[in-house]
Amino acid sequence: MILADKIINERKKNGWSQEELAEMLDVSRQSVSKWEGAQSVPDLQKLLKMAEIFGVSTDYLLKDEMEPEDTEVNYERGSSDSPVRRVSMEEATEYISCRKQYLPKIGLGVFLCITSPVILLFLAGLQASGLCRISEGACVAIGLIALFAQVGTAVFLFITKGGKLSKFDYLEREAFETEYGVDGMAKERLAENEGNNTKALATGVLMCVLGAVPLIVCSVLGMSQFVIESMVCLLLLLVGCAVYLFVSVCGVYGSYKIILQSGDYTRERKRKNVKLEPLTGIYWLLIVVIYLGISFVTNRWDRTWIIWAVSGVLFALIRLIAESFVKED
Repeated sequence: MILADKIINERKKNGWSQEELAEMLDVSRQSVSKWEGAQSVPDLQKLLKMAEIFGVSTDYLLKDEMEPEDTEVNYERGSSDSPVRRVSMEEATEYISCRKQYLPKIGLGVFLCITSPVILLFLAGLQASGLCRISEGACVAIGLIALFAQVGTAVFLFITKGGKLSKFDYLEREAFETEYGVDGMAKERLAENEGNNTKALATGVLMCVLGAVPLIVCSVLGMSQFVIESMVCLLLLLVGCAVYLFVSVCGVYGSYKIILQSGDYTRERKRKNVKLEPLTGIYWLLIVVIYLGISFVTNRWDRTWIIWAVSGVLFALIRLIAESFVKED
């Protein structure tokens, strides 16, 4: 067994990630990755430190002919009450494939949710301006039918397509180890898709910003209510397209970070997310109740959509505050 395989074997035997081992050795994660990929060899000082951490001899690490030793976990950070799950290349590849297949459909569902009030808003404005001979009741009825049809379709997509990804939930919730070659594959694809992710992110942000400009201009110029409501519809359509890009393109890019457990998917972030899940569920359930209650009481479905925009901003703030109170284990 060569040095690279021994480092992988001892690291995973202790239940450490590459980041954790790198921190113990005071090196970068990339250095550990290169050692495990047999792309470079640690210097003598690092080998001595590594032997001490693993509880093995330097002879064992350096001599290929020596078989793995029956070592014990002797480093405090390696202690764990439960074994760390290992992700194989086949499992990682299947996960990425499923994300590529189903995230665009989930993104379509989000688009339908965001744009669901558009027909209602447009018909209400058209009827109020006198440009439409259809009665107000008929406009509202058509708009509500379209709204519930879009939301219903979106829910169907969330349940059917999102359910396909549910078996991989542990990748976003739990700490895990990857088998040999998985990290290298994820890094390679991460680099390959970085350009597409940047373009999608920039395009989406630009659409959100530019979508608000016509609405602001029309409001400042004091244009008619119908024109303003039409600009709101345009804004919702552009925001919906932007979010579709975020989910379908940036979401796939995030798949590689999930496998690498980097960015928003480090072990620490996962532990925080699990603790904050009840808060998230309660918050959005409460928002749904408030939205439906106000909408049915006032019958102003053309205006109450703003609750979702305000709720999204408030949620980000509440989440940030809640995270500051969550203590690490």
